Amino acid sequence: MVTELRSYYGVMEGDGAYNRHARLQAGGIALALPFLEQAVRSITFTDGNDPVVVADYGSSQGKNSLAPMRTAIGALRARVGPHRPISVVHVDQPANDFNTLFDVLHEDADRYALDDPNVFPAAVGRSFYGSVLPPDHVHLAWSSYAVVWLSRAPMLIPGHFIFIRSSGEVRAAFDRQGAEDWKRFLALRAAELRPGGRLVVVLPGLGDDGSVGLEDLFDHANAALREMVDEGAITAAECERMVLASYARTRSQLLAPFQVDGQLHGLTVEHCDLSLVPDASWAEYEGDGNKQALATRQARFFRTAFAPSLACALTRAGENGIGGAFADRLEDALKRRLADRPAPLHSFVQTMVLAKGVART
Repeated sequence: MVTELRSYYGVMEGDGAYNRHARLQAGGIALALPFLEQAVRSITFTDGNDPVVVADYGSSQGKNSLAPMRTAIGALRARVGPHRPISVVHVDQPANDFNTLFDVLHEDADRYALDDPNVFPAAVGRSFYGSVLPPDHVHLAWSSYAVVWLSRAPMLIPGHFIFIRSSGEVRAAFDRQGAEDWKRFLALRAAELRPGGRLVVVLPGLGDDGSVGLEDLFDHANAALREMVDEGAITAAECERMVLASYARTRSQLLAPFQVDGQLHGLTVEHCDLSLVPDASWAEYEGDGNKQALATRQARFFRTAFAPSLACALTRAGENGIGGAFADRLEDALKRRLADRPAPLHSFVQTMVLAKGVART
């Protein structure tokens, strides 16, 4: 069952829901923007007027791509001038909500091409665990909160759905899959990146103690799923099949592929930073004391990011909107639990900047 469902893992809830409720991810992205700007300053450009290519690997519905793409374009204009074409290619799985992505690129008040006629957005519906763009094509690659999703979930997790609550053989299987997918992602991006180009990767991280910062949220969601079994909303078998192919890595795991000789497929690490992402919703709660509003924001973050993957385990997930009904019930149950025990969702974010070496002549 895990293998059959793997192509749907990591797809966010559609109809713009992820755009509306991905505040935590936006906070981590904001911390990475100075590193993105510096990466642009370090790119090696050849003479000519061929388009500068920026690839956004894992764009989802586009809202959280606007700030980094504006930052990148602003820094690029300072280097290549106002007239050189800039091609921005947004990449995500075929099941992604591309309709919302295109609406954002065309209509959002903060769209990055609003005042620049020489910026040309495009999109590709393909997994970044395969080749996406031609070799030596990309000047600047960006990926935020996407490589946390594995190409597949290697095993089910007894009693839970998230790898941080696994142990023994199951945890070892996730560790192996995480290492393999990370090396595969890097190798593919290295092939697509031009010599002198830069790759900036932003993804959830593990703290020094192995915590991800969202343990309580995941445990509340797991308890909510068990309640749904007791209520008959889902079956016990469906609940046991639920697993997230989501895998946060430590700094040492991110750096492991570079330990042998300092590079991997021509990529070298210029920067690797772990930061704490404050919970903006918690800051609002401290101001207004509204437990229900806090619980709603936190539950909707979980729903939009993770409920579609969990719903893949439902026997009739595609019939009569049952996936949507499942998400509604899960959100309600999760909100009740979160409102009873208000707490912040302080998470960690890793930011890596990698350079592809210029070929020697």
